[in-house]
Amino acid sequence: MARTAADITEQMQPVHKKSIKWGLAGIVLVLIGLLVSIGLGAIWIPPSVVWESFVSFQGGLIEHQLIREVRLPRALTGALIGAALAVAGTIMQGITRNPLADPSIIGITHGAGLAIAIALAFLSGGSYWVLLIWSFAGSAVGAFLVLSFSMLSKERISPVTLTLAGAALSTLFSALSTGIALYFQTAQDLSFWFAGGLSGTQWRHVYILLPAVFLGLLLSLWISRSLTILALGEEVAAGLGQSQQKVRWIGLAAVILLSGAAVSIAGAIGFIGLVVPHMVRLLIGSDYRWLIPLSAIAGALLLVMADIGARMINPPFETPVSAVTALIGVPFFLYLSRRKRGYM
Repeated sequence: MARTAADITEQMQPVHKKSIKWGLAGIVLVLIGLLVSIGLGAIWIPPSVVWESFVSFQGGLIEHQLIREVRLPRALTGALIGAALAVAGTIMQGITRNPLADPSIIGITHGAGLAIAIALAFLSGGSYWVLLIWSFAGSAVGAFLVLSFSMLSKERISPVTLTLAGAALSTLFSALSTGIALYFQTAQDLSFWFAGGLSGTQWRHVYILLPAVFLGLLLSLWISRSLTILALGEEVAAGLGQSQQKVRWIGLAAVILLSGAAVSIAGAIGFIGLVVPHMVRLLIGSDYRWLIPLSAIAGALLLVMADIGARMINPPFETPVSAVTALIGVPFFLYLSRRKRGYM
């Protein structure tokens, strides 16, 4: 076991400088993406005007008002949601050791959808905060069922089996949501949620996401080293004294925080948590101490760029951003599902 520990340390060391370089490059690209996202819309606002609205805001200018009250909160919300979904997917892949794990695929997102459908049907006068709490509860149920399925099995479940179980759970949740929405005539409200998008986001959504994403990232980074060791196998992790149950439950709490907040605001945006962790692994490897923060940066960049694409496909109308992420994610999912070699 001493050799294994040394191998782990050796594996972790070389990626530091490379990870820092990729992280800095990613931050620069996110800032550029935010600038483009703020300027893009039915009315194009040049970068110089965007910059002026930050350094010398003038309330009498409609462009400055548009930037401050509409486009800036939308861009920041997209970046935070992208980061949250990417980190949630990274943690799910780590604690289940399943390369196909993603909140939108294995039941977590649709669990939140079922909870929101119930809330819309029985709590029609409820505030946005009520829907937020129900979304967290639904995400928690979906995450708990998937993680329990992987933990209670006496034999290690293959990634495909776990994914199929999650897909079946998602289908059940989706069918129940649709039935409830049709019976209680809330289908229009629920269909807007299932379409997924950033239209109508406000500063209050930023204020909700900031603490949720911050706390979720803290929990994720807390178990990052343990996840790296767990990726080498459960026997190795046990031999090094890792508490696998503790790591999984802390990871589950992080996933619930991140995915619950994201889906309650933007709806069912899929595949970010699937694609981003694999892209980052190709660049820096599987050290979760770096994989988690770089996945957050890459997820923010991907959703900001997807939102820009959604607005450019059919202007001045908006294409659901979930359709853009699906165009990226579905081929990637099919590629991963056909891979023969093992994960991690």
